[in-house]
Amino acid sequence: MSDIPLAEEQLLRSRQLVSPGVWAGFLATLRRDTIIAFRHRGEMMNPLVFFLMVITMVPLGISPERIILATLAPGMIWVVALLATLLSLDSLFRSDFEDGTLEQLLMSPQPLYFQVLAKVAVHWLVTGLPLTLMAPLLGVMLSLPAAGFVPLCYTLLLGTASLSLIGAIGAALTVALRKGGLLLSLVIMPLYVPVLIFGASAVNNGIEGFPIGGQLAVLGAFLAMAIVLAPMAAAGALRIGING
Repeated sequence: MSDIPLAEEQLLRSRQLVSPGVWAGFLATLRRDTIIAFRHRGEMMNPLVFFLMVITMVPLGISPERIILATLAPGMIWVVALLATLLSLDSLFRSDFEDGTLEQLLMSPQPLYFQVLAKVAVHWLVTGLPLTLMAPLLGVMLSLPAAGFVPLCYTLLLGTASLSLIGAIGAALTVALRKGGLLLSLVIMPLYVPVLIFGASAVNNGIEGFPIGGQLAVLGAFLAMAIVLAPMAAAGALRIGING
């Protein structure tokens, strides 16, 4: 009888040795999703092409006047960046749901919070970061004043990360729906409004010579709250969508 607890203890220790640590699981998911993203370069380029095409058409559809374009540039760049981020959100969990990987993640001993956080990080790396790097070039196309370039990059760097995190909640809620793209937009767009307001406001303040520290602080607070709360909410939505 004394051998039974000993066998159970050995089994428990073997499971602990086999099961990777939390950060090892996070890095494994990060590496896997990054490789998959670069294998599908066409899907990865869609938000960037959309961003470029819309900004290119603004002078053609509104006016080529530099004064008008400079006035519209901060809000226009932010709105198009928001829509480009939204364009790629539907696929955040979709492929994993269709091939059964998402169910394996739900049954994994690894915390789902960190798995979701890794997926969102990859989404930002292949969508939000390239949009941020491309924004100054598009700012030149829209005659953005020189004083607005640094605030534009700072706000997009903070804001696109928040957009990816908040968007993960909507992607998780609609992952089990066959055509959830429209519903995803309806759910997420109201949550994007504060990020859009403070991001565009910071760029306008920078152009006019006013301090932008307040807006950057608010965007940083949004990002900190999103890092803590959004993966938790997305993980709960995934469990409800898959098991419910």
